[in-house]
Amino acid sequence: MENDDSIRCGACHRKLAEGQYLRLSIKCPRCGTINHLRATRPTPERHRASNPRRTSDEDLPHSPA
Repeated sequence: MENDDSIRCGACHRKLAEGQYLRLSIKCPRCGTINHLRATRPTPERHRASNPRRTSDEDLPHSPA
């Protein structure tokens, strides 16, 4: 069973390591490729704009007559 934290070579897909990382440079012993890996940043939550509730029709824009 493959672990989600397995680190594989980008060229030959050999499993190089297992774990978590922020930044990592590792050379593949099979093909010699130097793999540079960097953790992705999570997308920030977006705050929703406030939406005040209107209590009367006076707040609505009037169309010209």
